[in-house]
Amino acid sequence: MTADPPPASLTDAVPLVGGVQIRPFAESDAKALAAAYSRNRDHLQPWEPTRPDVFYTAEGQLARLREQEEERRGGRLMAWMLWEDGQIIGTVSLVGMVRGPFHSANLGYWIAADQVGRGLATTTVRAVCQTADQRMRLHRLQATTMLANARSQRVLAKCGFHPIGKAERYLHIDGAWRDHLIFQLILNDRPPS
Repeated sequence: MTADPPPASLTDAVPLVGGVQIRPFAESDAKALAAAYSRNRDHLQPWEPTRPDVFYTAEGQLARLREQEEERRGGRLMAWMLWEDGQIIGTVSLVGMVRGPFHSANLGYWIAADQVGRGLATTTVRAVCQTADQRMRLHRLQATTMLANARSQRVLAKCGFHPIGKAERYLHIDGAWRDHLIFQLILNDRPPS
């Protein structure tokens, strides 16, 4: 499959690859997001925190989206949904955005189990990196993966991220504190705006 070039801006719904669209999150996505997480619960479990049952409901996702909207308004978060055929098939976000001399954010993403292998993760990460550089004017992105997550490590490498270290017992994932590899991508050397 040949990927379409990544969009210059991810501020509206835009084609990403094939029939996939990417657009910023909205509170109206709660039901579709709950369905996506429910469909992918087993697929995501090894890579995510232990989730309470309410997380997989429209009400739980609405509460989460409202929290994310607060973070977005504060300039600390931006999140997007990947859509195809009326379903969410993945998400990507920049969280913990800090301006000033740091001018950086943390990247996170997931792709639905039945969509793995299409190149969506790589295309999505590239598009978000381009937006972080050109539109958000960030200097650096950081991403972490559990040691065993070779697939995500390959995506990051394809997108220009380099490993910078290992963090022991970094995040509580799937019921235990897990070691993670830390990756970074320097987007540019502009001074902070």
